[in-house]
Amino acid sequence: MAALLLRRLIQAALILLGVSFITFFLLYVLPADPVRQIAGRSATPQTVANIREQLGLDQPFVVQYGRYLFGLLQGDMGRSYLQKTDVATLIMARLPASLLLMAAGIAAELVIGLAMGVIAALWRGRAVDSGLMMTSFVTVSAPQFVVALLLLYIFAVKLGWFPIGGYGTAAHLVLPALTLGILGSGWYARIMRSSMIEVLRADFIRTARAKGLARSRVILRHALPNAILPVIAMIGIDIGIFMGGIVVVEGVFGWPGIGQLAWQAIQRVDIPIIMGVTLVSACAIVLGNLLADLVVPLVDPRIRIR
Repeated sequence: MAALLLRRLIQAALILLGVSFITFFLLYVLPADPVRQIAGRSATPQTVANIREQLGLDQPFVVQYGRYLFGLLQGDMGRSYLQKTDVATLIMARLPASLLLMAAGIAAELVIGLAMGVIAALWRGRAVDSGLMMTSFVTVSAPQFVVALLLLYIFAVKLGWFPIGGYGTAAHLVLPALTLGILGSGWYARIMRSSMIEVLRADFIRTARAKGLARSRVILRHALPNAILPVIAMIGIDIGIFMGGIVVVEGVFGWPGIGQLAWQAIQRVDIPIIMGVTLVSACAIVLGNLLADLVVPLVDPRIRIR
């Protein structure tokens, strides 16, 4: 276990280094000029040159990237060009909202996806199975903004059950979490269906049925706990996906998380914030995969760490 953890940590460090390099390089060659955003349209060439020199943006790529890495190793993620605040402070202020939305979104997609998968497996080959699998295909293919706007229009504008946007109460959380839950439920439904079908064919299920146990007890007590094991790995991966992929949902619902912070930074070409949010999202993805690798063998004795 210790050797596996050490190997995974080394791999994680290399992945994060690669992510930082690629992101920094893409921002370096970006046609948009952050100095122009700071100086304004009426700034003189001399003013622009002075700001560029103060920020160190007149230096070669290697120098800029090396300076950024050096600061990062010391825990310094830089300062926002426009907000004049440490990037770490801005991210930490937005992170709790994103974590709350992530937890609610994962819970929603688990409830929806697992229910769909179990029902489809129990009614395999029938119209219910085909309908649910078609629905799962539609949900994983639907754009985030379409689902978000549709739910917003129906439940907030037309029915008035939930607020249009904002943050602070449970009512504000329902629609964003439901949007993420619907979008991610299809993957869980398909995995759960396949796993459930395989478990229902197992010898211990036939033995349980032969003993005369009720169908509901066989399903809930014996089949479901074993069929749900492959889902654990997906939950770990989802942690990273949610942290890096909720920009659109946070933007539509006005949710003050790091996704909205990243969107605002992209519009303003605020490079330190873009780099900071990208690295935090990458860390979440790496951590999610690491947790999945370590937890799955502990809950499923059939899997061994090699």
